[in-house]
Amino acid sequence: MKACVGWRRFLFCFPLIFILPHLFSGVLELHQNQAVTDSPKEHTKKFDVQNSSGDDAPKKITRKFDHLVLGPAAGEGLPNRLQCRGVKALNKTHFSNPSHPSSVGDGIAFVTVFTIYNNSPDALADGKPSNLVTVGNASYSKPERSMAILNVFINFIQVRMPQSNVIILTDPESDFSLHQNRVTVLPIQGEYSRDKLMLQRIRSYITFLDIRLEKLSQEQGRITHFIFSDSDIAVIDDLGQIFEKYQDFHVALTFRNNKDQPLNSGFIAVRGTRDGILRARTFLQKVLEVYSSKYMKASRMLGDQLALFWVIKSDASFDAKRFSKAQAFIKEIGGASVLFLPCATYNWTPPEGAGQFHGMPLDVKVVHFKGSRKRLMLEAWNYFSSSADISDMLCLILKSGRTKYEF
Repeated sequence: MKACVGWRRFLFCFPLIFILPHLFSGVLELHQNQAVTDSPKEHTKKFDVQNSSGDDAPKKITRKFDHLVLGPAAGEGLPNRLQCRGVKALNKTHFSNPSHPSSVGDGIAFVTVFTIYNNSPDALADGKPSNLVTVGNASYSKPERSMAILNVFINFIQVRMPQSNVIILTDPESDFSLHQNRVTVLPIQGEYSRDKLMLQRIRSYITFLDIRLEKLSQEQGRITHFIFSDSDIAVIDDLGQIFEKYQDFHVALTFRNNKDQPLNSGFIAVRGTRDGILRARTFLQKVLEVYSSKYMKASRMLGDQLALFWVIKSDASFDAKRFSKAQAFIKEIGGASVLFLPCATYNWTPPEGAGQFHGMPLDVKVVHFKGSRKRLMLEAWNYFSSSADISDMLCLILKSGRTKYEF
């Protein structure tokens, strides 16, 4: 303090009182940023918790994580929404008992299109340790990640709807094997390149319906209804109830309150009667024609959804305002009776659950891990396998809704 004795020295030292705290603050901030940048990619914590309250506006997250990151659960305090404390459910979702299938006397089969690109130039490099992704106790190369998602898709169906079958439509050149009961792999010729896969998916659906029509003419007895879906969905409850509750539809679609893309093609149900298959085939053929003529620039993604909406809104009597309310309804479109089911229940997604769905409805039946939520699907299955509590697992998914993951 002797250095600051006297007026001249006081005038010299006085500014340092204000400057030094800012210097220390800057050094500390630089050190913290460097620590984040240099932190190892693998984390030993089971999951991280974002330190934000449910009342705060959600911040846009651009970083993709390689571990679970949990934030606030959307829908807190709202009626008919899942309420969570940590990853424990405070109220239970409305599920049927999987050991007692619905009273529908008909069978249910899930149909998905899947291919694996074994002959990619990067296929060998994908097996290097630097390209492996670890979830739980397992590590996956890029092709193995797709197979892991497919296996979990089947696992959820077999737990929640054990009497159902799974049919996988695939490229005849695709080389993969599955060793699960009630699963059939059906090769169908077509163009399964990444750029044309969504277009091929509709073609494969139509070809499959043609095959079913042929078998129906040869078979008598039990009817099988079909649910065409993406393979990155988790079936949470018995979907056979759709065919029991709504007995007058031929094809069912899921919708959300989205002006440009209200329909999601990741879930399409078809009644398995001859009339249902014929009308669904005609409907999908129209979608294919619109896709091929109007939306080829979006052939890699979204083209099928845009084509679906075009076919629906082309009906002069259709009122798109009905998509603003999450209530099921039936409308005659092009000779087919189309059932519209709300995505909030039948095609719930984590980001929309954190947004327009305002949490997770207690009667949710399908969770769709689209986009950068694929890793979360495996994390959810691992959690369910260890806890056997479906509601707690849904809390984990709900609290992770704002997070994007590397996978």
